[in-house]
Amino acid sequence: MAFTKTLAEMEQTVSDSEARKRLTALFDEDSFRELDKFLSADGEQSSVVAGYGTVMGATAYAFAQDVSVKGGAVNKSAALKIKKLFALAAKVGAPVVGIYDSKGGDINEGMAVLSAYGDIMKASAEISGVVPQIAVVCGVCAGCAAMLASMADITIMTEKAELFLTAPFNTPDGKLEGAGTAANAAKSGVCGILAKDDAEAVAKAKKLVAILPANNISLAGNDDFTVNESAAAAGMKGADLVKALADNNSVVELGAEFGTAAYTALASVNWATVAFVATDKAAKLTAADCAKIARFVQLADIFSIPVVTLINTEGFVGSSEAELAGSVRDCAKLAQVYASATTAKVNIITGSAFGAAYAAFDSADLTYAWENAAIAPMSPEACKVFMGEEISTSPFEAAALGMVDGVIAAEDTKDTLASAVELCAGKRVASPARKHANFAF
Repeated sequence: MAFTKTLAEMEQTVSDSEARKRLTALFDEDSFRELDKFLSADGEQSSVVAGYGTVMGATAYAFAQDVSVKGGAVNKSAALKIKKLFALAAKVGAPVVGIYDSKGGDINEGMAVLSAYGDIMKASAEISGVVPQIAVVCGVCAGCAAMLASMADITIMTEKAELFLTAPFNTPDGKLEGAGTAANAAKSGVCGILAKDDAEAVAKAKKLVAILPANNISLAGNDDFTVNESAAAAGMKGADLVKALADNNSVVELGAEFGTAAYTALASVNWATVAFVATDKAAKLTAADCAKIARFVQLADIFSIPVVTLINTEGFVGSSEAELAGSVRDCAKLAQVYASATTAKVNIITGSAFGAAYAAFDSADLTYAWENAAIAPMSPEACKVFMGEEISTSPFEAAALGMVDGVIAAEDTKDTLASAVELCAGKRVASPARKHANFAF
């Protein structure tokens, strides 16, 4: 095919679409450089816009599905663009942001569309754990695209977005309330961040790019945040405690609607990125809480982000319903992920640490306890039932046994944490010769 058009004439064929507007909003002003701009599908404009630039000063790559071109249908040219982008990001060592808005695959390509999706998924899997992948779902994300978006390290959705494997209106049981909605994706743990609209979703993605490391051999940190002058205090829990310990405006919570007895958030402490886990939002942890924490800690581990766990829990939920549902599997995965993680791990026991839950978290490099913490093989109430007497829950006794490295006052937590994270920054672990642990899914 001979091309006789000038650059100006070719530029006119490229639409100023919503996809380009979203990418412009993501990247720093005038930094976006489009790649494969004139790559076409059988002479027609491609349904994906892709390129690179800087996000809050950090190099990043991104693609956006263009719903104005065949409804954003995925085809061979779209797959080629995304594959090339993934490969380039891995070579350079920079994160990838994918913005999803598509009605599905281009059925006019027949079998080739399945191959196109397969190629993209393979490319995504190959760079998983090498550079961060962030998915931003702003419209419909269906079928294979829904799997691809869910393969990202963190998935962000706008409130009006839809994500489903099979169209809810096309399932044998009919459309169930909430099926395919962003709210349900957040509640089921598929979506890590639920945003009000495109602007908020893109802003969240920008913040994640700034706080995550560029790749798996870079250190995570950002000096855009300011030092927090507030102090931790006895009685603080979850989000409030993390906010007091972290640098100002640095906290990004993940999975707020899923596993609500646990709190997970990325944040900055003295300009170093830290993964916070707090288990003090309810008395006991459910299977959903365990799954949420395990995935979060796994993310932190692959990018060597220190994990700080604020422990205040009476253990795992115990009921016949939980046992029948196989909740022990998720509890086991939680323990496996913590034990296998080679990143720096710091535990701070702020309240109760009883039984199996204490053991599941007991693989930290350093463990501290507040002076009013309670540590025991089971709750005091259970001890009375099974043993007919009370047992000591004193953190000082735990310290005497070497179970904790120090007993601290609540107001000293920030200094203790900063020192512990700095001390463990140079941690090096030689893992056994194997592919990976066989995690209990």
